Amino acid sequence: MHAIQRVSAASLLLLASLHVNEAEAQTCDRACLEGWVDRYLDAVVENDPSAVPLTRDALFTENGQRLEIGDGLWRSMRSKGRYRLFVTDVPAQQVTLLTTLEEDDRNPANGVAALFALRLKIVGDRVGEIEQIVVRDAAAAGRVAAMGNPHPMYVETIPLSRRMSRDDMLETANKYFTGMQQNDGQGDYPFSDDCNRIENGSQATNAPTPAGQTRPDPETANGYSGQWTCLEQFESGLLHFVNRIRDRRFVAVDEERGLVFSFVFFDHSAGETRTFQTPDGRTITAGPAQPWTWGIAELFKVENDEIRQIEAILHQVPYGMNSGWSTYEDGLSDRLQDVTGL
Repeated sequence: MHAIQRVSAASLLLLASLHVNEAEAQTCDRACLEGWVDRYLDAVVENDPSAVPLTRDALFTENGQRLEIGDGLWRSMRSKGRYRLFVTDVPAQQVTLLTTLEEDDRNPANGVAALFALRLKIVGDRVGEIEQIVVRDAAAAGRVAAMGNPHPMYVETIPLSRRMSRDDMLETANKYFTGMQQNDGQGDYPFSDDCNRIENGSQATNAPTPAGQTRPDPETANGYSGQWTCLEQFESGLLHFVNRIRDRRFVAVDEERGLVFSFVFFDHSAGETRTFQTPDGRTITAGPAQPWTWGIAELFKVENDEIRQIEAILHQVPYGMNSGWSTYEDGLSDRLQDVTGL
């Protein structure tokens, strides 16, 4: 089991430099934090950075690149989307969002849909950090929009007597990454019986078997199937080609609702890493033939020491890239990085 790493990276150094006292930094409740998201997105739509009060040293990244506030998506966003999945961390004064949006198209009369992940760090009455991912995949954005609203379990309040500690929630969520990276079929896979995963609006587990087809057998298939359960996929050992899951930055925890939000990279290093043995001894070659990295925003519903629901947006990024918030060493590490500052 990996120990939780308390990261002293740029985000935490920023807080130290601002000299904001703890009482001032803890004034924003759930509604307040989520209100900052709308205030920010409205400013982006209007391309008006002056509409968002910023700390003196506010930092902004988009798709891992540090930009001037007012650049990037600020120049192209047209409107907010209706699908909104928050992870709101009041103690850490951070809020994250998975949503859709609309950007300019080449034809000024048209807009094009995209997926969007956002993290804001609130310091007193100002925004201190802005981190966002724009996944420019109109089909994926359409699938997410068609979902209408997030699964109801994401907004369910967990009774106080059954709530997990922050550290236990982080450890449980991180077992997903560790179990996939070390996918030998014998790891600690804390999935509930009703666990489900959605990626870019598509059913990545428990998908219906198409008419006229037979459900693949996890014990004999040569590749993992989206028709399998969360547990079947991991016990198959067929995810082993995801050979490195790194820069595991856990940025928001909502103990009241049992939610954990992370930014992470999945590497497929190609070459010899594509060939591996399944738990029953078969030799399999799978995964991308060239080096490939997924940049991912992924959240987990964690309850009773189990992962019940997983939702992610992802896109291909330059192989081995950094988040823009980590040191080189942290960017390559597979340690659990708690960057909430708590």
